[in-house]
Amino acid sequence: MINIKEKLKKISSDFNRSISSVFGNGNIDEELEALEEQLILSDISMSVTENIIKKVRKRVRKGDNPKDVLKEEIISILDIESENYFLSEKKFISLIVGVNGGGKTTTAAKLGYFLKNRGNKVLLAAADTFRAAGSSQLELWGEKLGIDTIGGEKGADPSSVVFNSLSAYKNRGYDNLIIDTAGRVHTKENLMKELEKTVKVIKGFYPEAPEEVLMVLDATIGQNAIVQAREFLKFSGLTGIVLTKMDGTAKGGTIITIAREFNLPVKFIGVGEKVEDIFPFSPRKYGEIIFED
Repeated sequence: MINIKEKLKKISSDFNRSISSVFGNGNIDEELEALEEQLILSDISMSVTENIIKKVRKRVRKGDNPKDVLKEEIISILDIESENYFLSEKKFISLIVGVNGGGKTTTAAKLGYFLKNRGNKVLLAAADTFRAAGSSQLELWGEKLGIDTIGGEKGADPSSVVFNSLSAYKNRGYDNLIIDTAGRVHTKENLMKELEKTVKVIKGFYPEAPEEVLMVLDATIGQNAIVQAREFLKFSGLTGIVLTKMDGTAKGGTIITIAREFNLPVKFIGVGEKVEDIFPFSPRKYGEIIFED
């Protein structure tokens, strides 16, 4: 079994070392000033950092341990009440969105494998018809993992792929449908409108769907992830984040900023290239790991 602590060791060692270095000189104002700098260097936004420092300062003046207070505050920010359908017994449809290069298609396959291992009958929809290898990439994953996949030719209307997959999902007894969309630049409004059209097609079959709209973000891109999340939230009604490449970064602050600014939960983290290298996100466990001595 994969050790999640080992996978997050870059974040854990760097974050804990930088935070620990600011405490111990006995001057709380100087310590909090140094802490503010370290949080920003960890890719936590200025506004979120200021809010954290304000709360830490208030509790420290009452005699609480500053590092313990910081840990609880970060866990509190990340602990957003939200149902994770992937952990339920419900049938549901999930839409996977994001920009190119973040690991979106691979994440769709990993999530399908995750559900299959829970005993579910899963259908993958390869609606990335924009890239030459977009649809075929997911189809290859489906073949490798033994998961049914519906795709389309390059240049085909992605909505037709979505329609065909919804018809199969409705009539063939699948438990879950995971739709991989084309990676799109969040500044291209026409591509974002296409995503909006996809959602309308889904609602034509199931008005309450998609139950999950997950945005895949590369944990190594830092503050640019905030810009991406803001634009995608406008068009697709995100329900959560999948943060990939968490094993490849020493900064864990982006996840905290997204949670605070958008009230958007991280539902999974990707920690490697293997198909099983994806984990449901636990705020408490994450906090324990990054603050572990």
